[in-house]
Amino acid sequence: MRVIIDCDPGNGIPGANIDDGLALALAIAAPQISLEMITTVAGNTPVEVGYAVAKDLAKRLDVPIPVYCGASRALREDPLPWREKLDHGVEHFGLRQLWEDVPTPQASRHAKPIAPEAIGELICHNPGEITLIATGPLTNVAIALQLYPQLIHAVKKIVIMGGVFNVPGYMKDTNFGLDPEAAHAVLTSGAPVTLVPMDVTTKTQMLHADLDRLASAENVLGRYLEQTIRPWITYSMRTRNLPGCWIHDVLTVAWLLDSSLATTTEDFLDVSLEGLTRGMTCRYGRNTLRLDVGIPEPKGVMIEILQSVDNQKLLSLIEHYIHRYHV
Repeated sequence: MRVIIDCDPGNGIPGANIDDGLALALAIAAPQISLEMITTVAGNTPVEVGYAVAKDLAKRLDVPIPVYCGASRALREDPLPWREKLDHGVEHFGLRQLWEDVPTPQASRHAKPIAPEAIGELICHNPGEITLIATGPLTNVAIALQLYPQLIHAVKKIVIMGGVFNVPGYMKDTNFGLDPEAAHAVLTSGAPVTLVPMDVTTKTQMLHADLDRLASAENVLGRYLEQTIRPWITYSMRTRNLPGCWIHDVLTVAWLLDSSLATTTEDFLDVSLEGLTRGMTCRYGRNTLRLDVGIPEPKGVMIEILQSVDNQKLLSLIEHYIHRYHV
């Protein structure tokens, strides 16, 4: 399985989510996957920070995976309100000390933002072979589609962590909310898409005890995950009143390894671009299209949507591959 992961990793960054890093770790550890490229986008972390996190992981594991920096901001959305919300959370809760023993990857401002070109060229030069996993805002993917329209037919599949339909407290998710235009462009492009929305990822959970089992692998990957995930679990417990933390992004990789982890359905999807609903995920049921004349004809193709997950099976799968990893 040849894979690109486009992401916004935050492992080792105070107050930043660790689920992208866990997804990368699983993709690296699973022998069925050939992770051929990592690209970063502004989202959970600024793009240069995510780039540093991905480079740091590749360096620690001594794996020759190319890492490319991508878009530093959304196509249109003002990044400042989102950036302030994401960056200031750890200060608001006064929990920065949770990361005091975790080395922070140093951001580089010299990397050229060529991720969309790198994504487009690899996919279009290998038609039908590359699966693109996107776990951050879809800015890089949308730009790649603009630059390489043939990517729609050349990509094997695009697996996206994003969107939300019915999760209390979430009118829109961060990935689509940070760049609604990009999400709209990708979902309606006609490319084969599988969506992994918050409705299913908020049914995942990693506890400290689960992380203890990963750390017992006693290999470099287990140590990396233990060091960078431990403070985030505690942070999540204190700020979100959870027994552990959600592990949204890793489900994209895990589902490719074992589709029995989750049930799926299909619908046409889009993202609202106007008014109070801007950034919201819109769902067009097939029956609704036939019965309600006022519903506009949807663009694109029917999209596969994950809707439930076996969390224990997911954790067991992650543990299986992390424990068997060796350089």
